Amino acid sequence: MRALFASSKSKNILLALLLAAGLSVQAQSTKVAATPPMGWNSWNFFGKAAINEKITREVIDAIVSSGLKDAGYNYVVVDGGWRDTLLGPNGELLVNKSKFPSGMKALADYAHSKGLKFGLHTVPGTHDCGCDKVGGWNHEQVQFQQFLDWGLDFIKLDRCRFSLDEKPDYPRNDKRWYGGWDKEGKNIEEAYTRWNQLIKNSGKNILLSASAYRFYDWYPKLTNMGRTTGDIKSLQTKGAVFDNPNNNSVMTVATTNNKWAAQAHPGYWNDPDMLVTGKQGLTDEEQKAHFALWCIMSSPLILGNDPRNLTEVEKAILTNKLAISINQDAAEQGKKIKTEGTTEIWAKKLKNGNTAVLLLNRDPKAAQKITLSGSDISHSGKMNIMDVYGKKQVGQFANNYTADVQPHAVQFLLITK
Repeated sequence: MRALFASSKSKNILLALLLAAGLSVQAQSTKVAATPPMGWNSWNFFGKAAINEKITREVIDAIVSSGLKDAGYNYVVVDGGWRDTLLGPNGELLVNKSKFPSGMKALADYAHSKGLKFGLHTVPGTHDCGCDKVGGWNHEQVQFQQFLDWGLDFIKLDRCRFSLDEKPDYPRNDKRWYGGWDKEGKNIEEAYTRWNQLIKNSGKNILLSASAYRFYDWYPKLTNMGRTTGDIKSLQTKGAVFDNPNNNSVMTVATTNNKWAAQAHPGYWNDPDMLVTGKQGLTDEEQKAHFALWCIMSSPLILGNDPRNLTEVEKAILTNKLAISINQDAAEQGKKIKTEGTTEIWAKKLKNGNTAVLLLNRDPKAAQKITLSGSDISHSGKMNIMDVYGKKQVGQFANNYTADVQPHAVQFLLITK
């Protein structure tokens, strides 16, 4: 009887410890990404070839001087292009000294001195996306210790390639590059689990960003933000595109990301990829629609532009306080609630009971009338409507509000009680 009691007591203690550990992990996760992360990543504008230490330092300075830092953009992440093409003798990552002569710790220290956080892109498989054998598989401990020593705050873990062959000789786009991840996806989950555990065990507030090109059901458990789509069209892929179902246009990735709205919560956010504002191919109205969508979807606001050369229009979009407050409201991921022809209505319920709404016109040539009813957003009584981009009250409406929305444009609205 005493043995049985001791066994039950032990089980209760173990259960309590497991629950405490779970709460601790959740608290750490929520502390890192209580709201959608904001920052800048080098890839969309500079790619692998152009990025270097000089540009990164200039971007850090520009984020501070332009007002982007004050608006909330606090992560600076160097994507591909910072590494050498081979690992060191112990599996350690080597810095491309010709492009980053001062090394990564010096850059992280510089970002920190400006009140910003610093991150790097790395890969969990055997090879990076360019087929260089610099992956973290079975070298996780060594490489993570480097990141700790350098003072990283953000790790972008990009799935890229995993080959089971010791010396693969197949072409860059051969499907065998992905064979190592296996059909069930067990290896890829294992890879991200290893990095997740290293971060947890370190006790550091390091944000883990998964870039695995589709939603995985383990994202919310293992990561703080997870890519639900392939790479968005950007300057690196012949320019950004607003709406084309045949490629990863703004609307294509937004539509895909919308499928997983229910999975987002404080500590984990769905990522439809980085923003493509600036001189990347979108018109001013398309940039406004793009940013508004990312705000409604509670997406991480990771800039993919050149902060050193902001246009006044781009700066006004990216630093709009009300738009950002809607994005940072952690009540839910907003979603598409209505489609009629080429028009859509997207909505996000906010913590205070108000609702952010997008009236979106996907027609590339003609303006369209879009009508919002109180019933569309479960709103009873009169609707007080504010224009988010216009920064003005539109008025009070009894039941319906109708607007003429220009081609590839939105009306970004805040509906208050």
